[in-house]
Amino acid sequence: MKKILLLLTVFSMVFASCEPLEMINAEVDAMPNPIVGDAEYTLTGDDYEELELNYGSFGSEDAAKSAIPPFLTEMFPVWGKNSSVLLNYQLYVGNAAGISDYTDSEDYSLALTDYPGNADNAVAFYENESPAELLPGILASGVATAVEGDVVLAKYKQYVGETVNGITEFYAADFAGAGTLLDYEAVSVSGDQVWEGTNYGAKVTGYSGGQRLENEDWLISPQIDLGSFPNSSFEVSQIYNYGDVSGISVLISADYSDDVAAATWDVIELTNVPDGTSWDIYVSDAYSLSAYNGETINIAFKYTSSDSNAGTYEIVDVSLKAPGVEGVTERKTAFYTYDGSSWDLSKGVYYLSDADFDSMGEASGQPGKYNNFSSSISPDDYLLTFLSNKYPYALEGDDLSVIYKYYSSNSGAQLRGNLYTFMNGAWSGFKSTISTSLQFGHDGATWVPDNTIKYTLVRNADYEYMSAQLTGNSDFDNVSLANLASYGDFDYNWRDEQIHFALALFLDYLDPSAANGQKYILTYVIYDSGENDYQTSFIKTDGAWVVND
Repeated sequence: MKKILLLLTVFSMVFASCEPLEMINAEVDAMPNPIVGDAEYTLTGDDYEELELNYGSFGSEDAAKSAIPPFLTEMFPVWGKNSSVLLNYQLYVGNAAGISDYTDSEDYSLALTDYPGNADNAVAFYENESPAELLPGILASGVATAVEGDVVLAKYKQYVGETVNGITEFYAADFAGAGTLLDYEAVSVSGDQVWEGTNYGAKVTGYSGGQRLENEDWLISPQIDLGSFPNSSFEVSQIYNYGDVSGISVLISADYSDDVAAATWDVIELTNVPDGTSWDIYVSDAYSLSAYNGETINIAFKYTSSDSNAGTYEIVDVSLKAPGVEGVTERKTAFYTYDGSSWDLSKGVYYLSDADFDSMGEASGQPGKYNNFSSSISPDDYLLTFLSNKYPYALEGDDLSVIYKYYSSNSGAQLRGNLYTFMNGAWSGFKSTISTSLQFGHDGATWVPDNTIKYTLVRNADYEYMSAQLTGNSDFDNVSLANLASYGDFDYNWRDEQIHFALALFLDYLDPSAANGQKYILTYVIYDSGENDYQTSFIKTDGAWVVND
């Protein structure tokens, strides 16, 4: 038996000291009466990120049992043996049928030569051209191999309104919101810091762990064929802060293969470049590429840092333009499925466009800010309202797979989706996860999955039950069973083994169908120079309740 103590002085000592967590844990475990706590906790979005669970759920109960103990050790560093936590979490139970066909699909971004007006340098379908009619043929030519059931996400542009002879954008790389480096190649020449894709753009910095470190890193575009775009121009939107701009440069090569040192690089002398003192986006003036007419080029962004200069460099977007068709374009997407002989527009699926995200709000913390959902901007908070507004005349039983961009700080940009059904006059989503719970107990050394139930005996009813069951038992002639019933406590005449026997009888009454391995911690009262609470742990073994030391 162990008396329950409220160790306020220990709490004061722990929170006022600067001892390492390991030392605190060792001291707590060594205490004869460790701090015993009980809590119920529900994992938050930040917790899932810390546990590197990008989808905000555990894939199995076993995975939760493995990952949670270290998390609880960090959360409750001074709790010891017999402490317990009921932890609520999300458990993944599977995607709706068919969702993975779309989220795992390949992208097909139309090239200039795919558009019927490519001879005029038109980089989009004209307004009077039907993408639905033209895309099956384009995909048949552009996708080299396809088998029945394959799905692609076709990405294209279409002119909106009048077009004129002017300037056309024939190449664009938009890093902001992508969360990836797109199809650019990151080359690390020296140092451990490298280019990464973020919601703000492609980013690199040599400042890490409070130090400025030496690095040389390149971000290199795929090959860009200028053969059809004479007298083209180049623009870039970039940010550089906390450093001297001598650490960044933009270069161009017409002979790069896979070795930055072996290629010939020309420096692009841009105007309107970052000054190294702010997070403002600098959009360069157009730089003429006429010297490279007819060439195939690569554009590179070079970053260097040292122990005295380690700024943060970000590329927001890149654009190449040439004389051609000028007009307003809209970016569009559509899923197409191969039926074994042809590509057909996929039915029953909707892909959220940037305009759709914008319609849900463009302020910080809203989907339109970066045109994606994330762990802090849940699709569940927006999509039901979005669908109600977009499909006001939906019919009972209508199904729709909604696919959307999702950004995870651990995995970057990805596609996710869900199946939505119109039922009882409203849209509802397929539940890919369920809310469930696991209890964990502290065994004196660490947290373990635990089925322990804590129960405090009720005065006087529970004591009356034990008194009645023990009446006539000669092994209890030395104690007053009448007092047990009347006062609702054991007195100082009771021996430990007698109390344990009485409590085991009570457990058979309290939980008669308990399985082997079930644990209980019972809290009860002993009168010994006053009333004091005590605890004893029991476990059911071979059909009987025994003390679980």
